[in-house]
Amino acid sequence: MLTSDFKFPGQTAFYKGKVRDVYTINDQLMVMLVSDRISAFDVVLPKPIPYKGQVLNQVAAIMLEATKDIVPNWVKSVPLPNVTIGLKCETFPVEMVVRGNLTGHAWRTYKSGKRELCGVQMPEGMKENDFFPTPIITPTTKAHEGQDEDISREEIITQGLVSEKEYAQLEKYTLALFERGKQLAAKRGLILVDTKYEFGKIGDTIYVIDEVHTPDSSRYFYAEGYEENQKAGKAQKQLSKEFVREWLMEKGFQGKDGQQVPEMDEAFVKSVSDRYIELFENITGQKFVKEDVSPADIEKKIIESLKKA
Repeated sequence: MLTSDFKFPGQTAFYKGKVRDVYTINDQLMVMLVSDRISAFDVVLPKPIPYKGQVLNQVAAIMLEATKDIVPNWVKSVPLPNVTIGLKCETFPVEMVVRGNLTGHAWRTYKSGKRELCGVQMPEGMKENDFFPTPIITPTTKAHEGQDEDISREEIITQGLVSEKEYAQLEKYTLALFERGKQLAAKRGLILVDTKYEFGKIGDTIYVIDEVHTPDSSRYFYAEGYEENQKAGKAQKQLSKEFVREWLMEKGFQGKDGQQVPEMDEAFVKSVSDRYIELFENITGQKFVKEDVSPADIEKKIIESLKKA
């Protein structure tokens, strides 16, 4: 599914994100439909990736269930493979990015000669993909349009985006969730390298919202061969959508003004779909079962589930 256009009983708002279509019901519940759209460098690419929405939604459902003892989450039901229904929370305007290894954006920053990211100091003498002495939190602003921007803890508090007390709680939850994610990954022979969490609140209660530990929000390395590759200076074999970003960069696209998204042929689209299914099976240890649901069935099932919510 590329997009949706439903009208549900009690619907009070609709928001189309880069990947998700979100319907608000009676200002209390949210219906999140995870499409097959794919974004990179904060740009939605022109072609959908079959079953990507199902992969993301089902991984998130599994991971939210596995972490609900750490922090409450927004989920009430998962009525369809690519749909989650849950609580509408007041969203914190920052994303909590946590990094266990020097890779991706952190490595590009480090390679440029900088040793500070989001107000956090990075040690000298590190190589790409090395573990940080302890995980670091490098938050970003949460942009509805355009690119999220790096921001420091101090800036978040000074600008009044989040109170100091609540931000301290977000940090605590972030590190605890990341530790649980690393433990779950280790059981699958993986290293959870970095990820991001989004939080919201109802009253004084903080909830983790959106997705957790999915291949779109996270990066994984295979544990087997990690040490050998580091010693030899070789690239790590990873599970994430970084391969899509790398493909785009090879084609000269990084989401900058004036750049054109390269043509995505059917072979490439299929390879991305296959890779997402591989990600699901490696991260969860479960066999992926492709499920095709018609728009009419989606609408019917959601309406039935809302009556029970």
